[in-house]
Amino acid sequence: MSSVTESVKPSVETSVEETRTGLCEEFASITGSDSAVAQCYLAENEWEMERALNSFFEADMEAVFEVADSPELDSSPKVKRQKVDNTKADCIDLTEEEPASSSSKSTAAKVEPKSPRDPGLDGKLSLITWNVDGLDTDNLGDRARGLCSYLALYTPDVVLLQELIPPYVQYLKKRAVSYTIIEGGEEGYFTGLMLKKSTVKLLKSEIVGYPSSQMMRNLLIAQVRFMGQELCLMTSHFESCKGQSEERMKQLKVVLMRMKEAPGHVTALFGGDTNLRDTEVAKVGGLPAGVCDVWERLGKQEHCRYTWDTKANSNKSVPYVSRCRFDRVYLRPAKEGSRTPLLAPDHMDLLGQEKLDCGRYTSDHWGIYCSFTVGPS
Repeated sequence: MSSVTESVKPSVETSVEETRTGLCEEFASITGSDSAVAQCYLAENEWEMERALNSFFEADMEAVFEVADSPELDSSPKVKRQKVDNTKADCIDLTEEEPASSSSKSTAAKVEPKSPRDPGLDGKLSLITWNVDGLDTDNLGDRARGLCSYLALYTPDVVLLQELIPPYVQYLKKRAVSYTIIEGGEEGYFTGLMLKKSTVKLLKSEIVGYPSSQMMRNLLIAQVRFMGQELCLMTSHFESCKGQSEERMKQLKVVLMRMKEAPGHVTALFGGDTNLRDTEVAKVGGLPAGVCDVWERLGKQEHCRYTWDTKANSNKSVPYVSRCRFDRVYLRPAKEGSRTPLLAPDHMDLLGQEKLDCGRYTSDHWGIYCSFTVGPS
């Protein structure tokens, strides 16, 4: 009996070791940390992934934002922008600030929209989608202020965000007071929706879980009304890393199904960090009839192709060059004959390509700015 026990024991130990090594790799991938940090948090939380992640993300990040928000340290230049609206509700609580840049003149010229918007009266819907990399705590306060400055410059009707953490959301609630914020989670990291109060009315929202996600991912959906029509807004952060292709395609199928199933009088609009490769979209059969990839619809403009670009973006130190179109916007307009105005994409640009004074970019992803015309059905 003792010989059997001894022969089994090494394989059991090997299995535990392999399991824990895998957990460390997964933890490090999700948090952007290293194996030593992963092992520390997992061991302290009895090797339970969710507990370890919550412990990691519950670090006292509020202090970061308090420092960044301190009046004594606020030396960023004031933005020069034309007044486009006298409505008090349209004011963002950070409109005086621009992304802190070493060349504020060139920055202002580059990030200013094509023309000042008169929200709700120009017949357009504007949207920003951005993975803000809240998991990276370096210069997080400066980078959050950078995001708010872009919101002030572009005054988008809809903002779709990924990789938020609770302190980041609290910062946005304090500074972007003209927006309603819907969160896709409460712990760890998650997505969020921001709706301009003066132009977009929230009807209801829901969170759709991805049953087999190993990275706390889900789909955040909001039913809203804009200029008299109903929109179904969606955002998500699909599974990361090359090895998670199968899970990523499952998540894409959920999004596309939801877009297809939206009522005919409703416009469905998705934006988020999909981590998709074009081959994966092809493997699920491509986009269904009626759903378009906005970048493709606008002519596949090269300057908007790569939203993850380690060649140009130095926030992540990696020993290789990676250029991918991870962040995407999908549109399924209301069906013709539904008596609902139709949305059509008319402009796309990338945001966040100017370094802040801290020497880093607002995020390791570029943000996407899109506008859509609202025309007759």
